Amino acid sequence: MEEDTDFRIRFSSLCFITDHVGFHGTIKSSPRDFVVTEIDQQGQLVNKASDEPICKVNKLLPEPDTLAKKPKLELQNLSFEEKSSQEVSTLAGCSDDDQNYEPGSEKEDTIKDGTSTCEEEDIDVLGSLLGEKTDELLNQFACDVKEKWNSKTEFIGSSPEFSLGRILDKNQRAVLHSAVRQKFPFLITVGKNSEIVVKPNLEYKELCHLVSEEEAFDFFKYLDAKKENSKFTFKPDRNKDHRKAVHHFVNKKFGNLVETKSFPGPNYSADNPNVVITVRFREKTHKHGKRSLDCQERKDIYTAFTLRKENLEMFEAVGFLAIKLGVIPSDFSYAGLKDKKAITYQAMVVRKVTPERLKNIEKEVEKKRMSVFNIRSVDDSLRLGQLKGNHFDIVIRNLRNQINDSANLRERILEAIENVKSKGFVNYYGPQRFGLGRKVHTDQIGLALLKREMVKAVRLFLTPEDLDDPVNRAKKYFLQTEDAKGTLSLMPDFKVRERALLESLHRFGMTEEGCIRAWFSFPHSMRIFYVHAYSSNIWNESVSYRLATYGSRVVEGDLVCLDEDVDDEHLPNSKVHLVTEEEESANTYAIHQVVLPVLGYNIQYPKNKVGQWYQEVLSRDGLQTCRFKIPSLKLNVPGCYRKLLKHPCNLSYQLTEERNTDVKIEGSHIDETTLSLLISFDLDASCYATVCLREIMKHDV
Repeated sequence: MEEDTDFRIRFSSLCFITDHVGFHGTIKSSPRDFVVTEIDQQGQLVNKASDEPICKVNKLLPEPDTLAKKPKLELQNLSFEEKSSQEVSTLAGCSDDDQNYEPGSEKEDTIKDGTSTCEEEDIDVLGSLLGEKTDELLNQFACDVKEKWNSKTEFIGSSPEFSLGRILDKNQRAVLHSAVRQKFPFLITVGKNSEIVVKPNLEYKELCHLVSEEEAFDFFKYLDAKKENSKFTFKPDRNKDHRKAVHHFVNKKFGNLVETKSFPGPNYSADNPNVVITVRFREKTHKHGKRSLDCQERKDIYTAFTLRKENLEMFEAVGFLAIKLGVIPSDFSYAGLKDKKAITYQAMVVRKVTPERLKNIEKEVEKKRMSVFNIRSVDDSLRLGQLKGNHFDIVIRNLRNQINDSANLRERILEAIENVKSKGFVNYYGPQRFGLGRKVHTDQIGLALLKREMVKAVRLFLTPEDLDDPVNRAKKYFLQTEDAKGTLSLMPDFKVRERALLESLHRFGMTEEGCIRAWFSFPHSMRIFYVHAYSSNIWNESVSYRLATYGSRVVEGDLVCLDEDVDDEHLPNSKVHLVTEEEESANTYAIHQVVLPVLGYNIQYPKNKVGQWYQEVLSRDGLQTCRFKIPSLKLNVPGCYRKLLKHPCNLSYQLTEERNTDVKIEGSHIDETTLSLLISFDLDASCYATVCLREIMKHDV
């Protein structure tokens, strides 16, 4: 592949912190020359066999906003996208004192399209129990929610609420819960100390991204009715990938309550492959109310394993595993992303899959340059950053001096390694963070998403390179025609992300709303990856500006880390200190303590020229008023802090000689001896080996 000139210019402008001469060499001439092994939080390499049959993965940290109840707010001040922190009931009963509520005990053989025979009765119940005024206000609340929803504008603030008041009689509360949700399936009810509160049903809105609103309406009525031996059938669908997305949604959200199956639809034939998805309640599950559902959720299955992959993108690997296991990519969790052109070992956890089921696909996985091992049951999923770091074993081949440098090569290499061991390297985000395309980098897509330019972001994602291969021919066809269906027929099956996006575009269209729905074909971790790429690129630029402006001095207005034991990217604002004029004069702090903010809504900026630079860049990119929240994509970017400098740990190296017999002089073969460097070291999480090597070698790698 031709070199990305723009990309190399971008990285050649980055700074160095050391002053040695460096050397040249070839990195990643083969994936086997670049081996990355994750280091878990206990400091163990994940490619080692597990001694214990069951490993307890650390529990996910609670989100900060789940620890406090939200105040009630007026509808115009509320955000539709943020979920309530209180426990809600959309399926089997209500929270708090309403947990034994069991609606829908009557038996019925079928519910065609989810229609309830009790609907009119439920509506009458609302009027009689609530009173005329409250009933009118409830209807107005429902209309306001639907009107705001259909206008495709977002609420501002927290999730809107409407209180039906305190209902002291438990049986009346149970009847009201059912009646409200039968009349308004796009709403949910919450029990709070005998009070019933009504809110928008965000899962209803999410399902509307996949099926018509009529189907979503009837489906949620069916769920709430809970008629024994009943079923619900979605409309016939000829698109296999779309049916798979519906299966995944229903099973992910309601798998403890219902199961889904596909059957041939009416007039099914090879020319008319109509297939319908039928939903049935699982046996006995719906009889036990909320308490049994909570028990099942606590028993959700999680299987941990180590993934080894070679010359394979991580998202492609996850997509392949998801297909083979019958789950969706978002059921996989991992601590960090890994290189493509390398052999990598990393810990993963997959939800809803037993260890035995994962072991059954080991042979198929090996055909895809992957393997899975250390398979065992665990208690919970992984989260990004839940690792201590990475260990690298790297071979740099064809070592040679810098141009016009006649010094001893071995001495140059020794000098470079020892210099970086003692002084460290500038902690830039590496090139992998931004993709290797010539025309479009991931940070450009992230900027478009932050500016809520959804169509532009999709077009950037599907922009082809100047290469004549099936993938780029398919992308070129799409940009010329916006024909998602035709592009799907051209796009190779292994391009999982591209195909998922195109499937959604085919269904929802190349409109702003259609592109929003298309981005939801990616899991959350992938959607936010692009936004993080933009923030990372700005951070790289800010470091270069900071070093060019102030060098290695710590100056007034700099931000420094006060706790060396805290991972800088999880550093709270309380541990970040603004350097004073007196502290600058006294040389209180050293350059290795300086941090710079990675863009987000919860960070502070330096109070010097660097802080001014940040504001100018945000203005340059049209983000002066950006809050770093994208409600339509359910993305929140709080930001973090990152140290300017990092040091490699446990560094060791060995120089070896290699003979190259492919050199020709005047038609004859001769042996030429070249030096290779075998180097191993550990880096903290979110540090890049290529950046460390760049500092050692003093040229872009």
